[in-house]
This record gives sequence, structure tokens and C-alpha cells, in this order.
Amino acid sequence: MRIAICTDAWHPQVNGVVRSVSTTVGQLLERGHEVELITPSQFRTMPLPGYSEIRLALAPRFGTRRTLSDFAPDIVHIATEGPIGWSARGWCLAHGVPFTTAFHTRFPDYAAVRTGLSAERFWPLMRRFHAPARAVLVSTPTLGAELEQRGLPHWKLWTRGIDHDLFRPGHASLPQLGSYPGPVLLYVGRVAPEKNLPQFLDAAVPGHKVVVGDGPDLDALRKRYPEVTFLGALSGEALARAYCSADVFVFPSRTDTFGLVLIEALACGLPVAALPVPGPLDIIGRNGRGPAGDLPMTIGALNEDLALAIHQALRLDGLAAAVIGAGYSWDRATDQFLTALQDAAKPTAAGPGQRRTKVAA
Repeated sequence: MRIAICTDAWHPQVNGVVRSVSTTVGQLLERGHEVELITPSQFRTMPLPGYSEIRLALAPRFGTRRTLSDFAPDIVHIATEGPIGWSARGWCLAHGVPFTTAFHTRFPDYAAVRTGLSAERFWPLMRRFHAPARAVLVSTPTLGAELEQRGLPHWKLWTRGIDHDLFRPGHASLPQLGSYPGPVLLYVGRVAPEKNLPQFLDAAVPGHKVVVGDGPDLDALRKRYPEVTFLGALSGEALARAYCSADVFVFPSRTDTFGLVLIEALACGLPVAALPVPGPLDIIGRNGRGPAGDLPMTIGALNEDLALAIHQALRLDGLAAAVIGAGYSWDRATDQFLTALQDAAKPTAAGPGQRRTKVAA
């Protein structure tokens, strides 16, 4: 299949969207599909206000449409609701080319945190963006059910995976964490307002708190919490060693749609403490035994009192976490991605006014 993937999130950004898209592209190429990527690296960019490390494409409409016309894809997948995403959406609608979208980021919630406005103010824009797609790909059934309630019932499941060679127990501890008295409580992710880090950093719990990641709040939180170790962004083996250096993984976010770091931490044998919100509920489960509550051992603890969840997670065996984390596979996730796109590309999937055509350059 000829697949065009359009994303406003790309390297050098370090986040779940970039890792999910880049890994999936690699899987698609290995399976013999033709892939055309449209990313901010192909355009002039400007920093996103408040997130200088995130750069948005400036006026990508012409370049996006020219690239899509030249490639003549069978299907277009639009990963993000940014300038490139809107440009690709417009081209698909204008030429009757089927497309799917993904709901990677809870943009209404993020925007609410940044602006002080209600998240409800931003949902009409999300509905407008995703409604014409043949399918909206989501990482969990919980998120799919929420989209149904928001007027977007045409969702398909696209889960996530891990690099099994990298994220596993047994890595040597990071030297900079070896001297701290235990337990070591670890957070990995963006250091930004929507991640709710103060709830973790203010929690009255024993041990040493470690934050891995970069973001707009990093300098302010370093000054506010001098007793916390901030390591900045890590990747590859250094990230895996950070997971293996800790005793509990703490995930205070209320706004993530999945939390790729959750399954990476589990695969490294790290029990999870988190809030009972979508993402953790879909991976850890309300009782800590998976979303169906039927795992043979407890892999984490969810509680609105994050300190209590941390205390409970500290009593858990990391072996069970490692077994469950190892069950997440990028091969399986790519199977889901391809099935959704193949279904969307079928001529019978076309809705009223969505005639399938090939486009000349």
C-alpha cells in the first residue's frame, strides 16, 4: 500500500507521538509498504508559544498538497491536529482521498491548562477535524468510548508496543542514582503544566524523587524542588537504565491518552503508582491487575491520593510488572494500524461525496 503519514510532531521532539509514528513507519517499511512522510523538517518553522522545543510548520499548505499529489497515496494517515494535519485534511477532502486520523493528545485538556479556559471550548474544533476521517485511531477502548460520547463514534484501536531488546529488567543502574537512599521514585515524561508533576513532587513519601524529561517547566521546578534530581531527557539504554535504577514509577498525569512510558517502566520490572484516569486505568487497571482485573499478580496501584498509591506500589513485586510489560508488541500494534488503514482505503468505505480518485501532480 502507498501510505502518506502527516505529522506536526517529529524529531528532535521527544514524546510519545514521535516515538509511536517513527516506530510504526519503520515497521511499515519492513513489511514492504511505500511510505511518504510529511513533517515539520520539510518547512520553515516557528516555536510553539510556551514550548520552544516544539516547532510548528509555517504555511505548510502548498508543500503538503504538492507532496501528496506527487505521491498519490492509497490512504493518508494524519497524526496531529496542527498546521500540517489541517493542510493534509483539506487536500484529502478536496480530492476524495480517504484518510484516517489519530487522537494522540488530549488537546482540549492541554489547552485548558495553558489558557485557563474550559476544555469544552476546544472540543468543537476537535470534532470538526476528526469527523470526516474514515476512522479515528485511539490507543485504548476507554478513549474510544469517550470519543463516542463526543460525537466521534468511528474509532479504531491502535495500541502501543515496546522495544523488547531495550526495555527489560537487568540493566545496570545509572551511576548518578546509585548514591541516593531508597526507595527511588521515578517520573519520565515531559516537564510541562499538563503533566501535573507537583502532585508527585509534593507527595509526602519516603525516598528520593527523580524526574527524567525536558519541557517548559524544567527550570522552574528545579528551583522549586532542589531536593529532587532532574536528569533532563534520556533515551535508549540510558533511559532503560533509569527505569532499572528505580523502585516505583510514578505517573501523575491526568491528560495522557495512553502513556507509553507506563509500559516501558513495567517491562523493566517497575511497578506503577498513578491516578485512576484513562491511560493508567487501561494498562494498570482499577485494582492494579489489568483493565479486566484478572491478572494473577498486582502490577501497580491507582489512587486519587498519589502518596497512598506510591506506598502501595512500593510493596509490589517487579517480576509481575516485567511479565505484563513484555506483552506489549509493536508488531501487534502495527497489525492494528494496517487493518484500520486497509479498511479505510476500501472503495466501499467511501461516504457520501467522498469519491475515491487518483490525483495528478
